[in-house]
Amino acid sequence: MAGLLALTGLGVCLGLGIAGLVLAATEGGTPLVWLRRLLDGWLIAGSLLTLGWVLLLHRADQGSDVWPSLMGLARVVTDILVLGLLAALRFCLNRQERTATTVATVALTILAASDMLRILLPAPGVWCGIPLAGACSVVGLLLVAVTPWLPGGASAMEVDRRATPVIAVVAAFVPVVVCELALAAHALAGGDIDVVMVVLAGSVLIGLGARQGVAHADNLRLMREAAARDAHYRTLVDGSSDVITIVDLDGHLLYVSPAVREVFGYLPEDLVGARLPLYCHPDDMSALLHAVETLRQEAASGTRGPGARVSCRVRTADGRWCHVESTISHHPEGLIFNSRDVTQRVELQEQLEHLAFHDTLTGLPNRALFADRVAHALHKRTASTAPPAVLFVDLDGFKAVNDSNGHATGDALLRQAARRLQDCVRAGDTVARLGGDEFAALLEGEAGVCPFTVREVAERFVSALSKPYRINTTDAVVSASVGIAVATPGITPDELLHNADLAMYQAKAAGKGRIRMLQAAPTDDVVR
Repeated sequence: MAGLLALTGLGVCLGLGIAGLVLAATEGGTPLVWLRRLLDGWLIAGSLLTLGWVLLLHRADQGSDVWPSLMGLARVVTDILVLGLLAALRFCLNRQERTATTVATVALTILAASDMLRILLPAPGVWCGIPLAGACSVVGLLLVAVTPWLPGGASAMEVDRRATPVIAVVAAFVPVVVCELALAAHALAGGDIDVVMVVLAGSVLIGLGARQGVAHADNLRLMREAAARDAHYRTLVDGSSDVITIVDLDGHLLYVSPAVREVFGYLPEDLVGARLPLYCHPDDMSALLHAVETLRQEAASGTRGPGARVSCRVRTADGRWCHVESTISHHPEGLIFNSRDVTQRVELQEQLEHLAFHDTLTGLPNRALFADRVAHALHKRTASTAPPAVLFVDLDGFKAVNDSNGHATGDALLRQAARRLQDCVRAGDTVARLGGDEFAALLEGEAGVCPFTVREVAERFVSALSKPYRINTTDAVVSASVGIAVATPGITPDELLHNADLAMYQAKAAGKGRIRMLQAAPTDDVVR
């Protein structure tokens, strides 16, 4: 009676251990996944029970005691559980969730102690009437059953529950093979096939069929979900205004999204198979290839960096150059480009920068840009180069024309005056509008060799600006006063501009159409 109770308790614990192993092997999932796990558990338990029943009948036919056989069978099942649990626990890598791993380790230690007691001691002995080896087995299996419910149990298994490895499919047939081999061996030994054996073996076969049906249904569900996700992402990609491109590590285009037709004017099928850099501006090609090469080396070394962001110009199908901003990231097949046309943004930024440093009426550089160029000219000046010169120009009589004929006439006159000033200097010189009717010019190089050359430019200014301005049907006439300042060693940009401004006011004070030159300190190069 005691042996029957011990065997019954051990069998219950084995069932709980098998259930715990099934729970620990995979994460939570859908009802189909849970049903498949239960069937897997029954396939294992049913095959072991069938094997145990065959051994029991075989021992009974020999007239021997059947309890040692069943206890030996329990140890075989325990070893299977130990191996299975070890395979499951290899995924518990979270340092913050080690409770399950600790309990499982204790369980394995107790189970190992149980087997050692049976091996080392013919009669392991009892404690308070309880067999020590059996007690160790029961406690160890109960701990195995509890392990999946502890922190770091099933939730810590970093296994994709949707991925079914090939070995898992093959393993489903192992219980059937065990049953078949047990029945065949029993039949070959001359044993009788009773009802219990048939029921157990039949239940295993039925469980296998049900398990395969559930697995097939779950696979169909996964295929439908995968198709839905694929259609969802395909809709997102096809409907995106960004051009998505997949490139292999050799630089060949594997995929181009349909947006390339709207953005660049090319057909996607015409670009697949082409090689980078495709339609990239020659000046931007090195930056693009450098980013691609960096990511290619990362992929070759197995590292995955944050990707790269590249801006370049791309030639469209109609021959235009558009500014493109691309985010390059790693992809299983190579690299993925997410590109968008930022031409309007770049043009707007250039316009804003132009407005910040140019006069809106004439398009000439404004005071800020002119001062920056003066500072740059003084900075790059060397002893062997001629000193730069600054000319300040003021239109005499402009206020009278503007007040009598209106601001539209005054604006037209200023625009014509700006063009005349630009025609009087070389391309390398700078003409700016400082505000109102005041202009300035920066002469560098040969134009500033001596004051006589600078004066020649100033005289051209006075002559050009004094000619009549034809505005609609009206002729407007103004004159110009010019102040000149030539840079001297050690002079600052502010001092040079101030000297030119003072010279201009001296010219205005002397009368209309006058030229005056002012220097901070006379030198051998400059004659007053």
